[in-house]
Formats: sequence, structure tokens, C-alpha cells
Amino acid sequence: MDKFIELKEISFSYKKGRNIFDGLSMTLDCKESTVITGSNGSGKTTLAKIIMGILKISSGEITIMRENAAHMSLGKTGELIGYVFQHPERQLFAASVFDELTFPLMIKGTAAAEASARAQEMLDLFELDKVRDSYPHFLSYGEKRRLAVAAVLMNKPKYIILDEPTASLDAKRIDTLSRVLKKLEDENIGMLIISHDREFTKRHGQRIIELEGGKILNDVRY
Repeated sequence: MDKFIELKEISFSYKKGRNIFDGLSMTLDCKESTVITGSNGSGKTTLAKIIMGILKISSGEITIMRENAAHMSLGKTGELIGYVFQHPERQLFAASVFDELTFPLMIKGTAAAEASARAQEMLDLFELDKVRDSYPHFLSYGEKRRLAVAAVLMNKPKYIILDEPTASLDAKRIDTLSRVLKKLEDENIGMLIISHDREFTKRHGQRIIELEGGKILNDVRY
């Protein structure tokens, strides 16, 4: 197994809230598609935010590529792991769809022509070309979700976390997303997918982990 992310005996609780994790351990492979399932409140989204460094654990250790995540900035973690939020509007901020896609590359010094060409690929792939000049927050929920996924892929991350990626997508758009994810799987890019969508889980779950009450109830590879 290629250990890309490793959680070692982590514990976490929200302020004035219940304990979410108490000694949870988990290893995520950088070349494997892992699906996290479980009922609401089982800790799925919290786990994703902990891995990204958005939430800080009270004890235990998290390593990313064998480096202690506690010593990594949010920016460094974001370069390695692309994270698509459960509510995509929270990560959209640019003045247009096209700017949303090109901005991550432009701030890294990528040539404008290269950034534009890659953005056009994403616009075509996710069927967003008709709204390329639209303000992202005026898009439909499904369009926002597709844009959020496309924006994350612009950076070509080594690993991707998707929180409920099929929410508000129709069957056609889900098929489009599946084709993109299958291509990433073929390129050995690992993924952590949080989903209640059983059909989508069957398509992409090389490994399925079921959480319940902050604990691993089942962990099965296919």
C-alpha cells in the first residue's frame, strides 16, 4: 500500500459539543479510490476537514506523504490535496466562471495561454462553456458543484477529496463526473469520496469505509 495520508489515533470534538473521534486510525492509499459512507453525524465531513487542516485534532497525528500535517500550511496541504466542499458556493469567489478556473494557475505564475487552454478543457468537460462569463454565485446548484470540481482539477492535485459530489446533479451530469473520475483513477490519482449515493459508490469504491459514531464499522476492498 502507498500510504499517502495516515491518521494515527486521532481524537477530535467540537467546542461545547460531543466527541466525534476518539483514537481513530486510518491509512489512505494515493492510488486508490476510497468511499466513506455512514449516517448523518457519523463524522464523514469532519474527517475530510481534519485531513485538510481546516479542523485541528486534540490528540494523535496525521501525516501526508510521511510529513506531519501539523507542520504544513493550509496552502501546502491544498497543493497536494484538492478538496471539493459539500456546499460548493463556499469555495467560489471569482468574478466569473472562467476567472474561477484560471486564478489558481495564474497566482502560481503559469503562463496566461496555458491557464486559458486548461480552463477551456474544463469548461468543455463539465459543460460550463455557456456560463463562462457568469458570476459563479448566480449559477444553479448543479453548475456550482461542477465548477467547484473543475476548479480543483485545474491544479492537478495528487489526491482529491469530494464531499457528496453527486448532490443536485442529474443522471447525465453524474455520468460526466464518473468519466472524469475514471480517468483520474486510470492515472493513479487517489480519491476520498464521501457519498450516500449507492450507485455512485459502486462505480468508484475500490475501498468502502463505513463510519458510525466516529468509528470504523466496516472497511472492505473490492
